[in-house]
Amino acid sequence: MTEKINPRVGLAFKKIFGTESNKDLLISLINSIVGEEDQVADITLLNPYNQKNFKNDKLSILDIKAEGNNGKKFNIEIQITDEADYDKRALYYWAKLYTGQLKESEDYSTLEKVIGIHILNFTSIPKAQKYHNVFHITEKETGLKYFNELELHTIELKKFTDKLGKDFGDIGSKIKNSLDMWSAFLTRNDLLKTAKLPKSLDDALVKKAIEVLNVMNFSDEEREAYEDHLKWLRIEANTLKKAEEKGAKNQSLEIARSMFQENLPIEQIARLTGLSEKELKKLQE
Repeated sequence: MTEKINPRVGLAFKKIFGTESNKDLLISLINSIVGEEDQVADITLLNPYNQKNFKNDKLSILDIKAEGNNGKKFNIEIQITDEADYDKRALYYWAKLYTGQLKESEDYSTLEKVIGIHILNFTSIPKAQKYHNVFHITEKETGLKYFNELELHTIELKKFTDKLGKDFGDIGSKIKNSLDMWSAFLTRNDLLKTAKLPKSLDDALVKKAIEVLNVMNFSDEEREAYEDHLKWLRIEANTLKKAEEKGAKNQSLEIARSMFQENLPIEQIARLTGLSEKELKKLQE
C-alpha cells in the first residue's frame, strides 16, 4: 500500500497550492495569514508547479511566488525540518523577490510590498507563545513602523499542534479562525474526512484540498523525489535524536562522576542517573 502523501513536504505542498487549478486554495491560505489591508481577490502565480518542467526545476520547486491583484508580491514556503540560520534564509528570499521587481531604467516608486510567509514544522522562535507571528522593521524605542514594504510571517505548526493537545477527537472546538483551519489541514489531514468534518472545518476549500490530496498522483520522477526527500528527513530526524541521546548520556556521565566524588553507592548512582552498573564501573575505572 502506498504511503499517504504528507502535505507538509515541499513537493506535495506546491502541487496542492501552487497550480493554476488550485489558485483558490492559495488565495484562501494567503488571506488567512495577512492583514486586512493585504487581502487578495486574485493572484498570478509567478513560478507555478509544472510537471513537464519538474526535471529542471527540482532546486527551486519548494517555494511559491505569487502576485496579488493589488500588485503585492508573496513568497510562500513550507519547511519541515529545522535549519541553521533559517531567519537569514527567510530574509534573503524576501530581498530577492523585492529587488527582482526593479527592471533597468525603472523608478523605485514601482516597487511593491513583498510579504514572506514561512510555514514551519518546528519551533523557530521559542520566546514567542503564539504560533503565528508577524515581523516588520520598526524604530527601536517607539516601535514606529517606517519601512512598510517588508513583512515576514512565521507559522510554527508544532505550536499549533501543541495547542490542540493529544485529544484530537475534539479538534473542531479548537479551530477559531481560517488560519487554524488550514493549519489543521496541514497537520491533521489524516483525521479529516470530507463527509464528517466538524462545523469549524466544514469549508468548501478545505474539502477541495482534502480531495486534491487524496487523489494526488505523482509521476515516477516526482515519486522518487518525494520519497528521497522523506528518506532524507527520516535520516536527519534520526541523526538529531542520536545527538540528543548522546548529549543526555554525556550529562548523566558528568553527574555520575560528581556522585562518585561524594562517595555515593554505585546502586544509588545507577538509580538516579539511569546508567547501568556496568557503565558506572567502567567510568569508575
